[in-house]
Amino acid sequence: MSDPRPVLVVTSLHDPTADVVIHELHGRGVPVVRLDSGDFPASLSVEAEITSHGVQGRISTPSRTADLANVRSLYYRRPSGFAFPHLSEQDARFAVTQARYGLGGVLASLPGCRYVNHPHRIGDAEFKPSGLAAAVEAGFAVPPTLITSTPGAARAFVERHAPVIYKPLWNPVYLVDGVSTVVKVAEVAPEDIDDRVAGTAHLFQQRVPKTADVRVTVIGSRAFCVRIDCDLLDWRTDYSRLTYTPVEPPPGVEQALHRYLNRFGLVFGAFDFCIGEDGRWWFLECNPSGQWYWLEPETDLPMCSTLVDLLERTT
Repeated sequence: MSDPRPVLVVTSLHDPTADVVIHELHGRGVPVVRLDSGDFPASLSVEAEITSHGVQGRISTPSRTADLANVRSLYYRRPSGFAFPHLSEQDARFAVTQARYGLGGVLASLPGCRYVNHPHRIGDAEFKPSGLAAAVEAGFAVPPTLITSTPGAARAFVERHAPVIYKPLWNPVYLVDGVSTVVKVAEVAPEDIDDRVAGTAHLFQQRVPKTADVRVTVIGSRAFCVRIDCDLLDWRTDYSRLTYTPVEPPPGVEQALHRYLNRFGLVFGAFDFCIGEDGRWWFLECNPSGQWYWLEPETDLPMCSTLVDLLERTT
């Protein structure tokens, strides 16, 4: 008899990666409840009691209802944010915090649920300084990196470690002439550093002369490594110029991947490395909610089925 417990998929309406995962789950006969926390409370409701047996109750969308005590697993992707546009600024701020800590707290407390990944652990791992420090602890090679708001320290670092690149610590979307864009990774020179650095925190990192990049997608116990060849500083700026090749990691890297994920309590991670001229893999970052499916048609690596195995709890 099939397991009647559903998988919750928490993401925005327009998420093609989640669409593929849900299609695979449906093909296996696994019930799915998809929801976007940003739909709360207009078209998403929750009734949760804290009992001696844990959280009990239900969460409902216009077409589905899930028993909170019997959720098989939760796939947390990229839900939209809470919004209360009909309220005043002060009331909306209050309502958003109540929704975040109320609905968000319930979704983070489901008994016996496998999280891919747990939203609180995602939040912890999204801080770049924490990720870089954890990467060093895990045994990865990490380029010299500075986080600072002091122009003099930034200028001295650039002079000492040239060539150096600037990376945003977080990448909010900007609208330029109505078109969404993000701040790009860019090389910096000492003369580029001025008093504007004092305005906020900045991340500077030594640029490693590279021969290629590598995206490693870790799903449960499996690591899928794909070499990315291009002539770009940041390969994410033009996917049409990329070529992909599945590769095996150097000795010790796979163990370090799992040490890193265990440090944050994650079961999924999208890691970025660059390969130095000596063949060494240099850790750049790990995105706990990173994209991965676009690589499967390019490489035939079974990432979707492996992820669904994890959600179905067959591994």
